This record gives sequence, C-alpha cells and structure tokens, in this order.
Amino acid sequence: MIAARDPSDPHAGPAPRGRYLLLLALGAIGVVYGDIGTSPLYALKECFSGPHGVPAAPGNVLGVLSLVFWALTISVTLKYLVFVLRADNHGEGGVLSLTSLATPIRPTGRSERKWLVVLGLFGASLLYGDGIITPAISVLSAVEGVSVVTPRAEPFVLPLAVVIITLLFLFQSGGTARAGKVFGPIMVTWFVVLGALGVWHASKNPAVFAAVDPRHAVTFFREHGRHGFLVLGSVVLVVTGGESLYTDLGHFGPRPIRAAWFALVYPALLLNYAGQGALLLSNPAAAEHPFFRLAPSWGLVPLVALATMATVIASQAVISGAFSVTLQAIQLGFCPRLRVRHTSAHEIGQVYVPAINWALLAMCLILVLGFRTSGALAAAYGIAVTGTMTITSIIFGVVAHERWKWPLWRVVPLVGVFLAFELSFLGANLLKLFDGGWLPLLVGGVVFTIFATWKRGRRLVHEHTSARADQVIEVIRQVRADGLTRVPGTAVFLSGTPGGAPAALLHNIRHNRVAHEQTVVATVRTRQMPVVPADERLTVEPLGDGFYRAEVRFGFMEDPFLAPTLESDAVRALVAAQAPGLDFAPGRTTYFANRDRVVATRAPGMALWREHLFAGMSRVAASAADYFGLPPRRSVEIGNVVEI
Repeated sequence: MIAARDPSDPHAGPAPRGRYLLLLALGAIGVVYGDIGTSPLYALKECFSGPHGVPAAPGNVLGVLSLVFWALTISVTLKYLVFVLRADNHGEGGVLSLTSLATPIRPTGRSERKWLVVLGLFGASLLYGDGIITPAISVLSAVEGVSVVTPRAEPFVLPLAVVIITLLFLFQSGGTARAGKVFGPIMVTWFVVLGALGVWHASKNPAVFAAVDPRHAVTFFREHGRHGFLVLGSVVLVVTGGESLYTDLGHFGPRPIRAAWFALVYPALLLNYAGQGALLLSNPAAAEHPFFRLAPSWGLVPLVALATMATVIASQAVISGAFSVTLQAIQLGFCPRLRVRHTSAHEIGQVYVPAINWALLAMCLILVLGFRTSGALAAAYGIAVTGTMTITSIIFGVVAHERWKWPLWRVVPLVGVFLAFELSFLGANLLKLFDGGWLPLLVGGVVFTIFATWKRGRRLVHEHTSARADQVIEVIRQVRADGLTRVPGTAVFLSGTPGGAPAALLHNIRHNRVAHEQTVVATVRTRQMPVVPADERLTVEPLGDGFYRAEVRFGFMEDPFLAPTLESDAVRALVAAQAPGLDFAPGRTTYFANRDRVVATRAPGMALWREHLFAGMSRVAASAADYFGLPPRRSVEIGNVVEI
C-alpha cells in the first residue's frame, strides 16, 4: 500500500499530481475498489434468479438496470466521491473517524452527544459482519464459475472455496505490503475485462442503455409492488464496498480515490452491468450465471481464474479493514487491549490482529459450510453494508451543519436524498431477516455489546481507582516527611489517571519503604485525532524532589507499539524526554505497571452479566506492560483487585 502522506503530518505537501497521482490511483484500485469491483459476479444473478428474483423479461431487465445505475450514481458517486470524502479527520476517514468529528469532547473527557457515539460505534460493529460475509460470498461466487465450465466440477466448488479462504487467512500474518504491489495491476486487468465484456455485449443490443432513464425504475415498482421492493435487497449488492472509499481515505487521499473511480472503476462497472443486461435481453436463460455467460467459451477458464484472484483481493481489503477498525476501537477505549502486530515498519495502516483473524476465519468457514452457495449467502449480505452507509449519512449531516456551518436548507435535502436510497435498501434487506439477514445483525450486536461493556467497565474501574488513589503531590510530601530511602536509578510508573498516583507506586512506598532517585509517573493517552504530530507526542513536568509527571499522546490510528522493532514507540518517547536532572539511562531504568484483577459484584454500575463479561475480557486482555512494549527484563507488574 502506498501512503498518500507523511503519517506524522497528515496535511503536509501538495495534492499528488502526475506520475505520483497515477501510482496512488493504481494502489487505490487494488485496495479500495476490490469489494465493489467483484459485485458484478453475483448482483444481477440474484436480481433475476435469486429467491426474490424476477423473470428476465425486457421491462424487468431495464427496470433493474435503471436501479443499478442510479444506486451507483447517487449512493456511491454523489455521496462518497463528491461529498463524504471531504469529511476527513486530519486526513483519515471511516465511521469512527467521522464520529469523532461530530462529537466534541467535554473537559470531563466525555462526549457531548452520546447518541452519536452509540450510532457510530454500532456502524463500526456492523463492519465486522461485512468482514465475515464478503470473503465467503465473493470466493464462493468466483469458484462457482468452474461449474459453468463443466458441470462435473460442481462437487469440488465447496472444498475449493474452503481451501482458498483458509489460505487467505493463514497468509494474513505476513502482511499485505508485498502482495499490495500486485493488487493494483490485477484489479486494473479485472476492471478492463469487465468493461470489455460489457461493451462487447451491449454493442449487440444498444437498447439496454435506455435504462439510464429513471422512468424504467418507476415502471418496475409500479408493476411489481412489494415484490419489486424485495428486489432492492439484491440491487444493494452493487454498492457493497462503497464504505471502503471513505474508510481507506487515509491511505491514499481523496484525489487518487476519485481519479481511479471516474477514470476506470465507475465506467467499467456500468458497462459490465449493461453487458449483462444486453445478454439477458437476448437470452433470458442466462440469468443463472449472467456474468460468466458474458465470456466466450475459450475465455471462460481464464475469467474464472481472474475472478478468483479479484475476490481474494476484495476479501483481503475487507479483512485489513477489520484489523484497522479494531486498532481504532482499542485506542479509543472501546475494545480490550489485543495483541496487534505491525507488518510494515514504513506503512502505518499495515496491522495484523491474530484474535480477530482467527475469529473471522472460523465464522467464514461456518458460513461457507452452512450456506453452501453464494445465492444462499446473498440473503445475509446487505444489512451490514446499508446499515453502516445509513449511519454515515446521518453523522455526515451533523458534521456538515455544525462543523462546516452549512445551512439546514442545504444539508437536509442532500442527506435526505442519500437516506431515501439507503433506508429503502435497508428496509428491503430487513425483509430477508429470517432468510439469513439476522447474521450480520447478530455479529454487529455482539461486537457492539463488547465495545459498550468494555468502555463502561473501564470507566467504572477508573472511578474506583481514582477514588482510592492519592495525588502525586501528596505522595511527594509523604516521601519527604518519612525520610524514605532513595535508591539509585529511574522508576517509571504507568498511570491511567493524570495527576493520580498509581497503585504500583503506592505499594512500593508503603510496603518497600523506598523510592527511586528519579520517579516518573507516566500516562499514555489517546487523542481525538488519527495521528499526533511529533512535537506534541510528549510533555514532562518536574514536580520536585526527583518526581516528574509525563504524558505520552497517540492518535486513534496509531499504536504505542507502532513499529515491529525491539523498542516500542511509548518507550522511545519516554527515553527522549527532556527535563532538568532527568536521566533515562536504559540500564538504570525500571518500569512498573498495575495488573488489575476485576471482580464482579452487585454494586451499582452495570448489569451483573455485563460485569462478568467485562471481568472475563479483562483476564484475556493484554497487560499494560505487554501492550505498551515495556522491556521485559526491566519491568515489574503489581497486582491490584478492583471490585465493580
């Protein structure tokens, strides 16, 4: 993946031009557009041969194609490419990033608009459902092409899909830095083939381009009524992946993403859907596999191979997106500290989260083996995508009105147009709730419960420890009054409360009756911006008598253990601290961290089942020493029991 900007300065430098713009656009084609680019494999197939499909009669074909054209034009081109990409949070995008733009933080540290935080958090939770379904339906739909080549290969479709998906997740630990270099050229080839196949068939029946007229969509709904509304649940498949345009904003910037869309992706998609429509006009029996029927007999095997590569790339992008959302959630305090591994020392977005990877793999395999065909999975696909897109539209309206100062007469009609499409798509998919649509909602609900419980539980722990903790100033007075022995060296105590003395420091003084010559109480905080500039990374305040207060800051797209090196960014920042008399000599510095053991009680705070859930998550979460990359041979963890 090619970074569009310096991670330490998201706004540095002019907009990319010339060859650099071309390289970034190539990278965007390979990463951003994989999901939406593989929708032609199954979208029209579900409209005409799925459980709620309509016969491939001329009026139906033109009506569905009209819906496809306007869905891509309004919900993707107008909404994301023209408007939403403007809502960057210091160069980053995505529903969590957008939520932080719309929710100013009070001096108490809490958001002014809790309902927006809940909405954005649920939108992010739904992305995990997309991360489970996309690899399953994409790979299945591509591999099903072998049954078009020869029906005798049909028994091998399911085992082959299982092998490909398993290999895809097994290779995640190696990162996508190297593979990303070939993603772009493969996806460019894919989109060129999409467009070429579409032109070939559409030129045989130019009447298909009449679908641009929205009256065909109106006529379709008038003739089919409720059944036509159900077909929207399949039409929505053409916009799956639209949210990726915004989520990957920070990796490429808006200009390369727009250039790739308008120069190649958008025309190729429209032409391919038009070609499939032209094929159906001349041969309605092709509705079972309209995409693969576009290819001549000699090109069918290469097309299946190319489609399989494209679906693997599309799945890779969605999986990487789930890793990035997890990192943001951890940094914003919504998710337990999981082991996060950075697979590239140069590219900020290249992360690997083992726990999420194996969970996604298990769920994908369950889906493939349970649903068995891409057609069966299509019923489960769509709710997560449209739910997140709807939430993005609502929060975008808040940002446009309150941060950009757009008048309501401008915001309401614009957002209303977006919601008219997305709420229709969402409603159509909710009608498929018992046919599989429950799955992404269940996944999103579970993830949301985990996020909300962890956030609330950490706040209860913070209130408990803050109420019992002395202030650092009082500790200094105690050391001075008691005349405690000062041992040589520097001690760094991690504290979750600025100004408060952590339990590890209090235990050391009260039980060991000693204090180090230099004692640093350090707090690592996450700010409401993706990347913190280098000059704002660390502040150190001398408190007297060899005591210091330090604060290390990271953005929600960063990780204190940022680079795959022996020394974490949090430790490097502390070692670089500048203050009178402060010496961070590596051999003379010891790091102390608390290890809280949470016990659920019937005390007011959360429901008892949520307290037990939080206590269980606390036990599996990485310790502060591990997460912040403290040197193992120079670190001490001190246990502390917290009842909530």
